[in-house]
Amino acid sequence: MTDMIYELLESLDLTEIEPGRFQAPHVQDDTGRLVVFGGELLGQAIVAATRAMPDKRVKSVQTIFARGIDARRPADIRLEPMHEGRNLGSTTVTFSQDGRLCARSLVLLDVWEPDLVRHQPEMPVVPAPEESRATEHSLAAPETIIIGDVDILDPTLTGPPTLQLWVRFKGAPAGDAAVARALLAYATDGWLIGTATRPHAGIGQSMAHKEISTGVVSHAVIFHEEFDANEWLLLDHEAVFAGGGRCYGKGNVFTETGTLVATFTQEALLRHFPGGQDPRGKEATVF
Repeated sequence: MTDMIYELLESLDLTEIEPGRFQAPHVQDDTGRLVVFGGELLGQAIVAATRAMPDKRVKSVQTIFARGIDARRPADIRLEPMHEGRNLGSTTVTFSQDGRLCARSLVLLDVWEPDLVRHQPEMPVVPAPEESRATEHSLAAPETIIIGDVDILDPTLTGPPTLQLWVRFKGAPAGDAAVARALLAYATDGWLIGTATRPHAGIGQSMAHKEISTGVVSHAVIFHEEFDANEWLLLDHEAVFAGGGRCYGKGNVFTETGTLVATFTQEALLRHFPGGQDPRGKEATVF
């Protein structure tokens, strides 16, 4: 098991400080990032909501990121259940630090029900995952394969506004649907901004927070089927729109056998620095 999966699982091991209030350690990476990655908050919201309604599964999580959370200090995670019925339940999960509200998730939970009808999109035809090509990526998974060797960091490389990844979280606890959903949610958060820059020469994700201003504003994940996070999952990204200082994208998640297990959408900042740039290479203004 890699260090990354240990840190991810630790960040999902929420400690209840008082009824409805939790804290957890933050994932640390080697990029020097001082702000908590949004995918971590998505995962923690899923686990927290499952704690509130353990007889249900998380169906969807929708999150707005209003302020960054300092990764060097703990944040408060608070639950406020909205309703719970026989088949559906919902709760809000609020993240705050130093008394400031930073992010809020709306989580819908449900129970399994039999099909009335069924259909799904076809899985795209892509090369099968090769373990020898897997590398650890702090914005995706301990085992990540970028299909086609696309480099969204390099501003000199261009291509269509699409991106496909194989991801796998080997070492995830077997049979824990909440943790599997939390890990997958983590992996969906980090790639759509870079996908949106692909068609545009001279713009790449390596410029983020240095020469261009980027940041996820809202992210939603909808889960359709159960899956094993220890098995390979295909993330199929498409950046639908970029303009006006924003970008919007969507994605599908498939198993190796072609089952659609989740979809996701994201709106993000992709703009000039709105108030200029300070000498340390950080934004002079916030969202």
